[in-house]
Amino acid sequence: MLLADAQLYVCTDARRDRGDFESFLDAAFSGGVDIIQLRDKQIEAAEELEHLEVLRAVAERHGKLWAVNDRADIALLSGAPVFHVGQKDLPLPAIRQVVDPSVLVGLSTNSPELVDAALAHAQSPEASAGARLDYFCTGPLWATPTKPGRAAVGLGIVEHAARRTREAVESGRTALPWFAIGGIDHQNVAQVVEAGASRVVVVRAITDADDPAGAAARLRAELPSLAPAAPLA
Repeated sequence: MLLADAQLYVCTDARRDRGDFESFLDAAFSGGVDIIQLRDKQIEAAEELEHLEVLRAVAERHGKLWAVNDRADIALLSGAPVFHVGQKDLPLPAIRQVVDPSVLVGLSTNSPELVDAALAHAQSPEASAGARLDYFCTGPLWATPTKPGRAAVGLGIVEHAARRTREAVESGRTALPWFAIGGIDHQNVAQVVEAGASRVVVVRAITDADDPAGAAARLRAELPSLAPAAPLA
C-alpha cells in the first residue's frame, strides 16, 4: 500500500558537495515525500552502498519507500524495496531473476506507445508468470539537466496516460500507478495536475531548495487526493 498511496517521489544525488545527505533525506520525508531514489552517476558501487545504508535507515524511520536506479546488483545487495530502470536497462524477466520477488519495479516511458505497453504489461502472461511491473514514470515533460540530451515530450503524454488509466479502471483492469517526471517544479506542477497526473517525480524543486521540508510540503499540497481505482499492482 505504500506504493499505491505514494504521490511525491524525489531523485537525489549523494549530495557530496553539501555533505548533508542524511539531513536532507530526513527533511524531505518529513515534508511529505513518499519515495526517495538515490541516482548518482559519479559515485562507485561501494560508496553507493554506503549511502544506501543511510537512505534505508532514514526511510525506515519515517515508514517510507526508497529506491535504487539502474543496477540490479546494487538493488539486491542493498535490500532496496524499489528498483527503477529505463527502457535500455535490464528487461523485466532478467530483473526478476536477480532481485527479490517482493521488490517493486518501475520503468521509464517517454512515448504514448511505451505508456500503453506498460499498462498492457499488467495484463500480460509475462506479468502473471512473475515478470511483474509495479509502476511507471512518463516524461520528461520539460527539458531538464538531469536528463541531458533527452527531448521534452510535453504534457500530452500525461493526458494520454491519464486517459488510458481511466479506461483500465472503468473496465476493471489492473491500473498501474504512474508518475509524471521531467522539469516539474512549483511553477508548473498545477499544469501537470490539470493534465491528469496525481503523482510526480521531482529533483531540483526539492534538492535545490533551502528548505527541503517546506518545498516538499508545498508540492504535496498541490497534488490531488488519489481517487479510488481498480486494484493497483
